[in-house]
Amino acid sequence: MIKKCKNGVSMRKMKEILRLGLQCGLGIREIARSCCISHPTAKKYLEAARKVKLDYVKAEQMDDSALYALLKGRAPSKPVRMRPMPDFAYIHEELKKKSVTLQLLWNEYKDVYPDGYQLSQFCEHYYRWKKKLNVSLRQTYKAGEKMFVDYAGQTVPIHDRDTGKIRQAQIFISVLGASNYTYAEASWDQSLSNWIGSHIGAFEFYSGVSKIIIPDNLKAGVSKACRYEPDINPTYNDLAIYYGTVVIPARVRKPKDKAKVESGVLVVERWILAALRNRKFFSLNELNSVVKELLVKLNDRPFKKLPGSRRSCFESVEKGALLPLPRDPYVFAQWKQARVNIDYHVELNGHYYSVPYALVHEKVELRYTNTAVEIFYKAKRVASHLRNDTRGRHTTVKEHMPKTHRQYLEWTPSRIVNWAEKIGTSTAEIVEVILNSRNYPEQGYRSCLGILRLAKTYSEARLEAACKRALAYKGHSYKSIKSILENGLDKQPLLETKRDLLIDHENIRGVNYFNGEVKIC
Repeated sequence: MIKKCKNGVSMRKMKEILRLGLQCGLGIREIARSCCISHPTAKKYLEAARKVKLDYVKAEQMDDSALYALLKGRAPSKPVRMRPMPDFAYIHEELKKKSVTLQLLWNEYKDVYPDGYQLSQFCEHYYRWKKKLNVSLRQTYKAGEKMFVDYAGQTVPIHDRDTGKIRQAQIFISVLGASNYTYAEASWDQSLSNWIGSHIGAFEFYSGVSKIIIPDNLKAGVSKACRYEPDINPTYNDLAIYYGTVVIPARVRKPKDKAKVESGVLVVERWILAALRNRKFFSLNELNSVVKELLVKLNDRPFKKLPGSRRSCFESVEKGALLPLPRDPYVFAQWKQARVNIDYHVELNGHYYSVPYALVHEKVELRYTNTAVEIFYKAKRVASHLRNDTRGRHTTVKEHMPKTHRQYLEWTPSRIVNWAEKIGTSTAEIVEVILNSRNYPEQGYRSCLGILRLAKTYSEARLEAACKRALAYKGHSYKSIKSILENGLDKQPLLETKRDLLIDHENIRGVNYFNGEVKIC
């Protein structure tokens, strides 16, 4: 920017006036025409120069501010370039620490250099210096505040030794905001379990937890993407609560919200994945072992425009600001919504777990791990069970059962049997068999009601015929009766006894032969 005098004449033009008048010896009018200024202006500057005995050679060598002050008859101010310049790299690192501001750093600077820059120029010079940094470093992040997470777009092929098939491994990446300390881990896919497991690995790698986690809007992290109120996946939110952090997803189509990890993805792809391009891996553990080695080199590489490296910055600035890890790592748990059936059980992967009978028909939430199942109603835990994956079986707590069947919404075994008798005797008989085969009759309610509802689809007459056939062949289950109806077997004649299935033929030896009563020569 060209500095101008108060009357609008630039310093460049003022020096031209002095050159033409003092060096070339031109008259006032010629100078005015050459510089396109008025006669009095040209005369004023020439007279001021002669008054202080200034020649053009000396004027050319002077700083603009000093020359302007000399011609105006003022004492020249201290040249700007003579003032001590602050250590902007130090200032940039200090601003990452909690509660540190430019005002505080300027006060410390003035204590050391009383003749240094004032606050406004101090801040102006810092912001100019900051613009020269890489794009990923322009925003100032507080130590321990944010961790950015995402998956790399590039994958790594893993070969099966036996079949030769190739499976692509996904690369999870996390970057801490203040130090750029980077973590990477390979997993088979971007499923919820691997997403959570990679977060746990990152926390253990950092030996702490950031106050905020900023992911992209992938399904494992965000159930429903929204610019203003995204729905965090319940398991992901459960992880955040366990570690005392909070999840704030980046806005949809706003990559600058997670610029740190965008830059981190590029760095990992260039310095780790590119280095592995000619290597062949046969297991996920083998790949992660090599990635771990290359991470050490990446985090130890010195910055180009800042002192130190990612590791040194992490050790000195960010490590102490992270939240402490809990004693035990988070145990992966999933959530599911269910409605309590009339048998006061909820279903999970084909197995049934009891809840207090008063919650019949209510909507509950199931939180389940590999070893346990917890059931919540209005955010309050109402039941917990050991995990059991046996399909079609029940896990029942006696305390969850009603004291009397009258308290159980009028549903009793006799009521279901009476309902079945209206369809037919075979239907009632098979309902009794199912109820009597359970430890508690209520455990058979679900199967019995399913059988009775088949009458709405196939008619009562067909259901009665199907139940009669199921009794004959001991198919005492909902699936057996439904299969009979679907395949139309209820319309076929039913053989009354097993003897009717025997074929009378001279080549058939018969039961007497196998009993040893008849010998064939």
